[in-house]
Order: sequence, then C-alpha cells, then structure tokens
Amino acid sequence: MVTFPRSRRASRGDPGFTLIEVLIALAVLAIALGAVLRAVGQAVNMAVALKERTVALWVAEDRLAIHEIRGDWIPVSVRDGTSREGGRQWRWTETVTATPMPGFRRIDIDVRRTGGRRPLAHLVGFLRKVPPS
Repeated sequence: MVTFPRSRRASRGDPGFTLIEVLIALAVLAIALGAVLRAVGQAVNMAVALKERTVALWVAEDRLAIHEIRGDWIPVSVRDGTSREGGRQWRWTETVTATPMPGFRRIDIDVRRTGGRRPLAHLVGFLRKVPPS
C-alpha cells in the first residue's frame, strides 16, 4: 500500500478552503451577480417606458385641455399633429365622433412617438357645446 505524506497544513488541522471550494463559491457568486444585473436592467427599462407613457399622457391631456379652454365646437373628424413635450417630438391623432346627446362630442386622443407605430397613451374625453354669450 502506497501512502502519501500529509501536508503540513492538513496535519496541523488549520481551517481553510480548498481550491474546489473557492471555485464553487465564485461560480455561485457569478450566477447571483448575473441575476442581479438582469433585474437592474429590467428595472431601468421599465422606468424609461413608464416615463415615455407618462409624457405621452401629458400630451393627450394638453390636447384635451386646449379644446376645453377654447370652447370650440369641433366637427366630426380625424386630425393629426405634433407636439413637443419632455424634450421629444410626439405625434397625436384626434378622432372626434358624435354622441347620442346633441350638445356633446367624444374625442379620442392617441399619442405615439414620432415614427412610432403603436400609441403610448390613449385618452377619451367629452366636449360640450358652449352656447354663444
């Protein structure tokens, strides 16, 4: 039977980690850090998307407020335009439709990024015909 001499460290009973234990600990740490970085990246993406949707909703609310302040009686139509808000250009589409009540109009406002296909905000409002004073 062949015997190998024990190292001085093992013979003294010194606590410590073997190379395999250190490599396993590093692998677990790398996996955990990868998961943390992915979660942080998703949180950043969500924050950016939420900011865009919020600013798009502000654009839609501004369009509705403009119509309410002017008191214009808008004909049934579809109109497009652009607005600048939050350091970015936005494209809006207003669809005005009649309602069962004669003195009211429904207005649907969709806002998207310039060049974007799908709306980031959709707002429905109702406008009342203001009698002349």
